[in-house]
Amino acid sequence: MLYGKSSISAYTRGNVCIWMVLAFQAGLLNIGGVLACHSFVSHVTGYASLFGVQANKGDYLAASGMLVVPLFFLLGAMLSGFLVDLQLKLHQQPRYYVVFGAIFIELLIVVIAGFNHLFGEFGEPMEKTRDYTLLALLCMICGTQNGLITLVSKSVVRTTHLTGITTDLGIGLVRVLNSGRLFGKIDDEGRANLMRIGIIVFFILGSVFGVRIFHSFEYRGFIFPAVISGSLFFLTFYFQVIRRRA
Repeated sequence: MLYGKSSISAYTRGNVCIWMVLAFQAGLLNIGGVLACHSFVSHVTGYASLFGVQANKGDYLAASGMLVVPLFFLLGAMLSGFLVDLQLKLHQQPRYYVVFGAIFIELLIVVIAGFNHLFGEFGEPMEKTRDYTLLALLCMICGTQNGLITLVSKSVVRTTHLTGITTDLGIGLVRVLNSGRLFGKIDDEGRANLMRIGIIVFFILGSVFGVRIFHSFEYRGFIFPAVISGSLFFLTFYFQVIRRRA
């Protein structure tokens, strides 16, 4: 992944480390959204449910917001598709560094806007346009990240929410427990299950540490995921651009 090669090994040490770090970052982003304006970030299913709740209450403005916000998750996934999947289909180098750079810039916007009180008071109820703006930005970040990792792992890994990965873990555990009956057809299933457990653990760790971080620093807490994305941007930029030219 770091080198931008089209032949991607799903379980290389570098890839697995990046997946765990991004799962930790996703935990930070989700708990940041919960504490900032009382809403999860990457749970698109939840937005559809909340749309039904608000529509039945007759609050059509809030219902519209619940439909618009997850569209930014879709836009983020499309951005990864354009910069990574399309490049691979055209037999060109995927631009991982541009994807991480976009996430880094979006997080800087969140930090700067929050620091200047453009999102209002930290922890206020989700009632105003500025709250939906914050969630839209965080959704786009998660959509971009999830689209990237889904592509490079060939749909094996998702790091921004746990529903899919928990489903895969359940199926994988059944395969491992019945390995004697499957005659060697599950060569990578043990490693895959360890990776899935790792993602769940790191997402939870991100949420746990995120509570302390955001309670202490409020909007400035988004500096921490910004540092993670910024580090991945400079790392991939070095391997894909600087080292390649050298």
